[in-house]
Amino acid sequence: MAVEEQEPGGEAVPLDAVKAYLRIETGQDDALLAGLVRGAVALCEQFLGQWLMIREARETVAVSGGWRRLEARPVRAILSVVGIDAAGAEVALPVESHAVDIDASGDGWVRVSGVPGIARVAVRYLAGIGETSEALPEAVRQGVIRLAGDQYLRRGGGGEGDQPPAVVTALWRPWRRMRLA
Repeated sequence: MAVEEQEPGGEAVPLDAVKAYLRIETGQDDALLAGLVRGAVALCEQFLGQWLMIREARETVAVSGGWRRLEARPVRAILSVVGIDAAGAEVALPVESHAVDIDASGDGWVRVSGVPGIARVAVRYLAGIGETSEALPEAVRQGVIRLAGDQYLRRGGGGEGDQPPAVVTALWRPWRRMRLA
């Protein structure tokens, strides 16, 4: 199931932090650096298996009667669960037909059963590590800064492909969450 997400309210790493790392004082390359930061944040989230900044998600989940894990994490709050009928319209669910849970590791769970005519539900929830850059672990922020800075310095030249440098992954590894199939 695909997760629809809103843009985060805050930035994971301020542009000024990357500019300070690179010792850049002008605004000439701000647009380029902002793009590199967005790319570094996306790669960080992919590597960690967690969203950095708290934002709202909407995920469609099949009704199976069993517990279904939500994709984004760490889940902070589950806001609503609504049924989706055959025509694609949202339908309120009876309270007794569904249950939600957030476990100690930040995984969100939903279970829906016994609702005639409903094969899918839409779950709205909040997920992410922090609301502000300062709420993120320092090593995670430093890894994003380092990755964006290194990409800026290597632009136009050879690179390490799609993998972040080992020094960056060493910073991120303690916060990495992986799922077994």
